Amino acid sequence: MSSNHSQSENEATNFVEFRRKVRCAEVLSPVVERLLWSLHFTGRVSVVVQNGRVLKSGYEEGYFRQHESGGSSDFSAHPPEGRAERETL
Repeated sequence: MSSNHSQSENEATNFVEFRRKVRCAEVLSPVVERLLWSLHFTGRVSVVVQNGRVLKSGYEEGYFRQHESGGSSDFSAHPPEGRAERETL
């Protein structure tokens, strides 16, 4: 029983850490974040995970564009310009 209790506590601790990383936007590797920054990427990146493995990933560009009018910047929604997906079986 001790092993099951220990495993259960470990899973709970891991899930708390997972939630913290998602809330803090720490879900991408530093390498990918640098690529996004260098490309000035604006859009959505999505990842579908099943049993701990990436099942599908994709991106959609152009959800928000910066408008510069009168020296101020605001963000407004635009339809997606590009879309790509990858599936892993």
